[in-house]
Amino acid sequence: MKLINLFFIFAFASIGIFAKPLKIYILAGQSNMQGHASERTLEHLAMDPKTAPLLNKIINPDGTVKIHENIWISSIDTSLETGEKHGRLTVGYGAAGREPKIGPELMFGITMQNYVGEPILLIKTSWGGKSLNTDFRPPTAGPYEFNQKQLENLKKRGKVLREAVAEKAKLTGVYYRLMLKHINKVLSDIERVYPAYKTEEGYELSGFVWFQGWNDMVDGSTYPDRGKEGSYDSYSKNLEYFIEDVRRDLNSPNMPFVIGVMGAGGPISKYGPSQKRYASIHGEFRKAMLAPASLKKFKGNVTAVLTENYWDLQLSELVNRNEKVKAKRRELSKNKNLNQNERDKVVADYTAQLFTSHELKILRTGVSNAAYHYLGSAKIINQIGESFANALRSME
Repeated sequence: MKLINLFFIFAFASIGIFAKPLKIYILAGQSNMQGHASERTLEHLAMDPKTAPLLNKIINPDGTVKIHENIWISSIDTSLETGEKHGRLTVGYGAAGREPKIGPELMFGITMQNYVGEPILLIKTSWGGKSLNTDFRPPTAGPYEFNQKQLENLKKRGKVLREAVAEKAKLTGVYYRLMLKHINKVLSDIERVYPAYKTEEGYELSGFVWFQGWNDMVDGSTYPDRGKEGSYDSYSKNLEYFIEDVRRDLNSPNMPFVIGVMGAGGPISKYGPSQKRYASIHGEFRKAMLAPASLKKFKGNVTAVLTENYWDLQLSELVNRNEKVKAKRRELSKNKNLNQNERDKVVADYTAQLFTSHELKILRTGVSNAAYHYLGSAKIINQIGESFANALRSME
C-alpha cells in the first residue's frame, strides 16, 4: 500500500499537481526605487555590527558579489538600447552610472526569496524625477486639474488655458502606462527572463512595492500650501486610486501593497538646525503617504514602511560636518598668496581637526550621492529593501 501511495505522489508531482505558481513581485517608483547607492559603499555595512550580516548575504568570502541563483529580475534601464536589464539578481540593478549601483531590489529579493524558499521573479519599473500627480497619475484620478494659483500664473504669463491643459494631458499618466506595459511584457513571456519557468505551473502576483514621492513633495505649484495641514491630501487620494487601478489593470484585486514612505533626512524629531525649515513640509507629506494604509477597504493588504527609520544619523552628521571643509576650500581658493600645495595643506590640517581617521573612513566609504537619494548609501538602501520584504511577509 505504501509503495502504491508513493507511486501516485511521484506521478502527480511529475505532471505538476503539487507545483506551486511562480511568485512575482513588482517594484515601482522614481529615483530612490532605481537606487543610487554605489557598489563601493557596501563596505560601510561591515562597519556596523547591526548591518554586517546583510553584507554576508551580498558578498562572497573572496570579496566578489553573489549572483543569486533563485532570484530573477527584469528592470527598466533606459541607458540600454533594449530599455531593460534582466537576469539573476546581483549588484548592478540600480540606477545607471559609471559604476554598478544598488536599489531596494537587492535586499528585498534576497529576503523575500529566503521566506519563500523557491525561485522568485522581480519586475522593477522606475524612472527618476517622476510625480504621482502627473507622470504616474492613475486613470481613476482623471485629468490633472490646475488650481487657482496656477490659473492666475498662466494668465500672468499670457498662456492660453486650453493649450496648457493640452500640454499637461500629453504628460499625464505616461509612466503609469509605461509601467503596465513593461510588467505585461514580462508576464507575457516569463521564460525570456526566467528560463526555467513552466507555463503549466502559472504565476502569482504576490506583492507590489511603491517607493516614490520626492517630486510631489517639492512641487509647490501642484501643492501651493505645502507644509500646512492637509496640504498633500490630493496625493493621498491619487495613491489610493493608484493602488486600486494597479490591482484592476493587473487583474489582481487583493495583491498585497507596500508604500515606502519618503524618509530622506531621517526622523523629523532629530532634524538639525539646517533641516528645521523643511520639517512641516516633510511631516505633512509623510502623513499623506501613510494615509491609504489606514483605509478600512485596504485593511490587511496595504501597509506602509517608514523609511526614515533606516536613515544613518552618524553618516548624515559627518556629511554636514564636511560642509565646513568644503567652505574652507572655497575660502582658500580666493587667496592668491597661497599656491595649490599650500592650500591643500591648510585643508588637510583643518580636516584633521574636524574628523578622526575612523570618521573619515566612514564618510568616504559610506556616501556616494545626495541626501535626497539617501546619501547613495548601501547601508541605508539595503535596510529599506529588507524592510519592504518584511512588510510584505507580515501581510501574508
